[in-house]
Amino acid sequence: MALKKYKPMTAGTRWRIGNAYAEITTNEPEKSLLEPQHSTGGRNAQGRRSMRYMGGGNKHHYRIIDFKRDKRGIDAKVVSIEYDPNRTAFIALLQYTDGEKRYIIAPQGIQVGATVIAGDAVAPELGNALQMKNMPLGTVIHNIELQPGQGAKMARSAGSSAQLTNKEEKYAVLKMPSGELRKVLINCYATVGVVSNSDHNLEQAGKAGVNRWKGIRPRNRGVAMNPVDHPMGGGEGKASGGHPRSRTGKYAKGLKTRKHKGSDQLIIQRRNGKKLTLK
Repeated sequence: MALKKYKPMTAGTRWRIGNAYAEITTNEPEKSLLEPQHSTGGRNAQGRRSMRYMGGGNKHHYRIIDFKRDKRGIDAKVVSIEYDPNRTAFIALLQYTDGEKRYIIAPQGIQVGATVIAGDAVAPELGNALQMKNMPLGTVIHNIELQPGQGAKMARSAGSSAQLTNKEEKYAVLKMPSGELRKVLINCYATVGVVSNSDHNLEQAGKAGVNRWKGIRPRNRGVAMNPVDHPMGGGEGKASGGHPRSRTGKYAKGLKTRKHKGSDQLIIQRRNGKKLTLK
């Protein structure tokens, strides 16, 4: 991926670092894979504002992505690499030999004209989807299912991937992007490779208007509010604040918010390096 540093022609472009979109091959999406998408602007069914700091932004359609890769044993050719306004990663348009077209999350390095396939006995090559029990140890993967047939749930954003580190009887041990070690059912499907647009985190908006294009309105700090509006509001000068907390009073730092979940027993090591001890 290539980044584009803008010349300081205006105040908004002085610090802007954008995407050069060198991998993108077309600006026209596949119309049969588009769905209308309506913005709520942070309003509920009654039309009343229930979420702050939302509203406006450009209109766009939703691209239907094949997260299940359930078209098995049929070769597909990569027709184009496209931009998707709904996610940080690029998407790839596949055309199968029977004529059907589908979108998938584009792996890093995939080229137009490449052939990919999904199935139980396919080679663990870039863009192919197969069960983790058929992958060699050390394989870098993305689009990982949590339950067989459920569709990909993990490692879907730009530049993310997980590594297959071990295999047990019915589980595969994955090292997640956060550093967490966790077990996933070995019959689950995953796609080989790293998600595209890996330099997404290096982009800089340059001006507040870029967030307005995304539908994000200005956000004001709690310490700048009055005591009636926020627990951290009020005070004279810099005497306001206190322990960082949310509008409802919940601590923002240091308070563990994860409740006990059934999947806790599948976590071997947390992302902070602590091993999970189950009672």
